[in-house]
Amino acid sequence: MEHQINEEIRDAQVRVIDADGSQLGIISSKEALNIAASKDMDLVKIAPNATPPVCKIMDYAKYCFEQSKRERQARKNQKTVEVKEIQMTSKIGANDFNTKVNQAIKFLKGGDKVKVCIRLQFRKGAALHSELSSQLLDQFKDAVAEYGVFDKPSKVEGRFIVLFVSPKKQ
Repeated sequence: MEHQINEEIRDAQVRVIDADGSQLGIISSKEALNIAASKDMDLVKIAPNATPPVCKIMDYAKYCFEQSKRERQARKNQKTVEVKEIQMTSKIGANDFNTKVNQAIKFLKGGDKVKVCIRLQFRKGAALHSELSSQLLDQFKDAVAEYGVFDKPSKVEGRFIVLFVSPKKQ
């Protein structure tokens, strides 16, 4: 947000707030500028839409530096949520299934979303093992239910049945 500083302020009357937060009242902008100059600080318009506009006496360079420092800190603290994908077929073995479930639980504990894809197998134009695929998906849901929330019901996308799982809030 761009602020008007010092000579850029063209209003006749402004409400002035001192550097310590106390109000100096409504005075002319020239007088406010003289007060700011005597304190070796800047006059900054912080509320241009108010009647009269509100200006604050502050060290503008220090204010900008602290603002950028706060933004950097906020960017550093935010976590990006990744979508991890787990693929299976309807004929997966028990140990392989358990490995996939453990991977999904690890991803959910880490705060990432999980996309579960079960590949449908097509032979001669008909989907084989579709009931096995839905049973497998139900097993998977039961296994990860305490760690994640299912965003939407599963749906068929091309050759895959897809399910999205989000981590539960701690």
